[in-house]
Amino acid sequence: MASISDRIRLLRAESHMTQEEFGRIFGISKPTVSFYEHGKSVPNDQIKTAIARYFGVSVDYLLGVTDSRDPISSTHAPPAAAQRPAEAAIAGELGSLSDRQLDRLLGYIQALKELPEGVASQNTAIVEKNASGENSSAAG
Repeated sequence: MASISDRIRLLRAESHMTQEEFGRIFGISKPTVSFYEHGKSVPNDQIKTAIARYFGVSVDYLLGVTDSRDPISSTHAPPAAAQRPAEAAIAGELGSLSDRQLDRLLGYIQALKELPEGVASQNTAIVEKNASGENSSAAG
């Protein structure tokens, strides 16, 4: 069976992606992608899961445990209706963002996840206030 480094290289190549493009998608540097592909480093579980989801393969396939690319059957996945409204709204907006905007959004998300819950709530209120102010000024 193939190794995780083989599978990462294969999936990236099949998608006609450069190491830089691959890295940008997963928030890692080009050298890190190279390390993954040459077996000098292994992605953490969060990155493994993100890669598998992005390419529509199972983590077992990515790890080289199986040659079946099939992700977990849909019977184990939560129904689409279980998606939170905010997730659906965000997903609907992603396609209209530039690469630069997506990179900034990822940075915001990572920073938000690092904040304690109370601080995150305060910052959310500030962002909501600013967003409503931008919307009202844009209308006028």
